[in-house]
Amino acid sequence: MASLNVGTLGEYLREQRRNAQLSLRQLADAAGVSNPYLSQIERGLRKPSAEILQQLARALRISAETLYVQAGILDERDQGDGMEVRTAILADTAINEKQKQVLVQIYESFRKENAAVEEALDEQPAAPREHAAKKAAKKAVAVLKPNASGPAGQGSGGGGGDAAAAG
Repeated sequence: MASLNVGTLGEYLREQRRNAQLSLRQLADAAGVSNPYLSQIERGLRKPSAEILQQLARALRISAETLYVQAGILDERDQGDGMEVRTAILADTAINEKQKQVLVQIYESFRKENAAVEEALDEQPAAPREHAAKKAAKKAVAVLKPNASGPAGQGSGGGGGDAAAAG
């Protein structure tokens, strides 16, 4: 287990709080901690428990793992790739919180599916690999395609044979 890096954690928390446009008091209330305690965490004077970090993460709508990495509780390599993408999505002020959560969920589902495909490919001879990769790509595209209950006119003019039968 890595050592606790509270100075960096406090700076990171302050940055995330400001990105979320929350006052110290608002974040403290949302996380269920006292205002002075949160201030001490941000200034690097206190070492929050994993439970407090989880409450803060929930209030900031970021992953608890991100805070664990910042606190030194979890090594960044334990997180795997993708931390930078999640952090960038969650820090983006041009999109709302619901949009951030949806993007992170989609991103994580793609990573999970790709990991499963990689694992399957490692177990297969070279010829079936192409088939598995194409199948995974089709599945990923299906996730992104609008469904039949989408806005009117979205499905018209499509090249798929199923579109006529769906009418």
